[in-house]
Amino acid sequence: MTQPLTGKIALVAGATRGAGRQIAVQLGAAGATVYATGRSTRERRSEMDRPETIEETAELVTAAGGTGIGVPVDHLDPDQVRRLVDRIDAEQGRLDVLVNDIWGGDPLITWEKPVWEQPLDAGFRMLRLAVDTHIITSHFALPLLIRNPGGLVVEIGDGTKEYNDRTYRLSVFYDLAKVSVNRLAFTQSHELAPHGGTAVALTPGWMRSEAMLEHYGVTEANWRDGATKEPHFVMSETPAFVGRAVAALAADPDRARWNGESVDAGGLAQVYGFTDLDGTRPHFLRYEKEVIAAGKPADDTGYR
Repeated sequence: MTQPLTGKIALVAGATRGAGRQIAVQLGAAGATVYATGRSTRERRSEMDRPETIEETAELVTAAGGTGIGVPVDHLDPDQVRRLVDRIDAEQGRLDVLVNDIWGGDPLITWEKPVWEQPLDAGFRMLRLAVDTHIITSHFALPLLIRNPGGLVVEIGDGTKEYNDRTYRLSVFYDLAKVSVNRLAFTQSHELAPHGGTAVALTPGWMRSEAMLEHYGVTEANWRDGATKEPHFVMSETPAFVGRAVAALAADPDRARWNGESVDAGGLAQVYGFTDLDGTRPHFLRYEKEVIAAGKPADDTGYR
């Protein structure tokens, strides 16, 4: 079967682990050539201090059926990002998909403290990692992306606009970071539209990243045991689910219908028909609103 993204070139910025890694892998499974960037390599770890590397991500992309190219990049450094885009231009002559998934802010979060008790240095560093990196990457990558009509930008955040508008995200800095990512997709949608491009803000649900599995003391094989610590963990999803959402958007010839929208992986699964790795379609944001926010006991019946 012909892979729908064969011949397409993607840049997944922030692809070392979690959502970014599986977005790269699922784009590869659809046939794309994927430049996967991040700061952690086999020679050097980022401040996240985790074992996942960008080389591993590239290998997983190739194993899935695409072409994976791992490039160490600090997206806060404009010169590094400029060199990255110049390389993509020289090697491919085009860019069809840009995914801004750069984050790295988890170690900097101080939860449930008012702004006057927040550490400023850590908070501003988080905002730089979450927002400045995305702007720098788009600044250099979008001139290549708009060279051909039909380009797609996906801003990966945490929570849709609707969810974040009604929800206090437990930290002024984290709140600002996630609201800003959604707004970046909205602004870029207006700037890309005259060039035939599309920008979308996309959020996963409760994602079973490598760090989340470790937090609950489980593996992907026995992840449901994590519900003994947090019952609503029954509604979690693998990072591949949001990866398949990005692949579906990229393969949709009518993707412009989503321009400027803020969407979630569970909602897109209802439209495109893709599933998580276990064959289900978890719709966490609907579950959060109807079960968690309503104070009901954990029960994923009817939400997958």
